[in-house]
Amino acid sequence: MPDDGPWATLRDHLVDRLPVPPERVDAMLAEGRIVDHDGPLAPDAAFVPKAVVWFHRDLPDEALVPFAPEVVHRDDEIVVVDKPHFLATIPRGRHVRETLLVRLRHGLGLPALSPAHRLDRVTAGLVLFVVDPARRGAYQNLFRDRRVEKVYEAVAPHDPDLALPRVVRSRITKERGVLTAQEVPGEPNAETLVELIEARDGLARYRLTPRTGRTHQLRVHMTSLGLPLLGDPFYPRVRDVPLDDFRAPLQLLARELAFPDPRTGEVRRFTSRRTLQAWDDPEGWAAGPESGSTP
Repeated sequence: MPDDGPWATLRDHLVDRLPVPPERVDAMLAEGRIVDHDGPLAPDAAFVPKAVVWFHRDLPDEALVPFAPEVVHRDDEIVVVDKPHFLATIPRGRHVRETLLVRLRHGLGLPALSPAHRLDRVTAGLVLFVVDPARRGAYQNLFRDRRVEKVYEAVAPHDPDLALPRVVRSRITKERGVLTAQEVPGEPNAETLVELIEARDGLARYRLTPRTGRTHQLRVHMTSLGLPLLGDPFYPRVRDVPLDDFRAPLQLLARELAFPDPRTGEVRRFTSRRTLQAWDDPEGWAAGPESGSTP
């Protein structure tokens, strides 16, 4: 609360402060949804300068993501999950309930579960979660110190004249509030090893090994090679795709994840069981959701 003000009650202040109708504030107070350290506050609670109160904001309507994550590994310290396309890793923006973190906390009964890293909503594959928040830093430091080996697979056009494998290096920046990242002049801060796995019918399956972790790095680097990933809603140009349109998922999969155990130093390695539809089921990919295939 402010240091002072003209309000006699907390309700009066919240009506002035919150971007919701007065009747919504009244309903939240009546439902006991506005609390302080001692619990729910009464509808006629006095305004107290410098006090602290909390409430859970109303959640927006969310498009149900009809694809389930798969637990690849679980022990007392970590959970490794195979994330489907279209499911955000953590609550953000218009995605709260329909996120991997919220689903896992409820489904596994682990209310303190937290991610050690993230994948884009449109990317599928392996995500590492930490059971004990006190141990989260140890695992996050592995990513910070580049001690985690991440290998991705992708489907994109095939250019027989492009010599592969090759290492792509560039400087990538992303401004807050801008959907896409950009390559700009300057010292490289992003590096990706691009390898060809196999090719057919004008398409190819690639192995992508990022040696850094810039936002959208793999998608930007493949686009810079003239090989934009199939299903990419951002590159080479932004497309307006509704949140409930689950056709043509981005053909990018976090296939492998390996790291030394922070306690023992033993290398732990995990592999995604998912596949990329445009490669394994090109007819289903072309047909869209009517094919019955799932990301």
